[in-house]
Amino acid sequence: MTAQGMPSMDPRPTGLTIGTYDTYREAQRAVDYLSDEKFPVEHTTIVGNNLRQVEKITGRLTWGRALTAGLASGAWFGLFVGLLLGLFTTNNWIAAVLTGVVLGAFFGLVFGGLSYAQSAGRRDFTSRTAVVATTYDVLCDFKFAEEARNHLAKLALKGEVHPLLPNQTLQQPND
Repeated sequence: MTAQGMPSMDPRPTGLTIGTYDTYREAQRAVDYLSDEKFPVEHTTIVGNNLRQVEKITGRLTWGRALTAGLASGAWFGLFVGLLLGLFTTNNWIAAVLTGVVLGAFFGLVFGGLSYAQSAGRRDFTSRTAVVATTYDVLCDFKFAEEARNHLAKLALKGEVHPLLPNQTLQQPND
């Protein structure tokens, strides 16, 4: 425990690899299966390997899209502020909400336009960014690894997940 009462997390994973999976969903399913089998899952770790940042381009950014996005995000923020102000208004709370939405939409429109103008055409597209891993290892503390592997072998036999097999080198017999 740290001084704030929160457990510390050592960022360096330890333990034996008990399974390697193509997707995070399969690695998560493996740990969930271990939990279903009453295995002490607090001794496991999921580790993403070969992390890559992937940016998926979703479209072209134009003045219209920039202004519309600014207007919409400003209106949502204005709605939130208007609702908060409406809670403390004794008379016309609808006016407080509408004022918040209108002012939020206006300032969102202005700031959306200013930020697009500042980019000066250097980034005329919209995108989503994610960090993805090539494979996911499930690690387990040494003293529980054999039991965990036995459980995961049963899961693999059910066909619910498809663990990757370790690269095996073929031994050539000596002549």
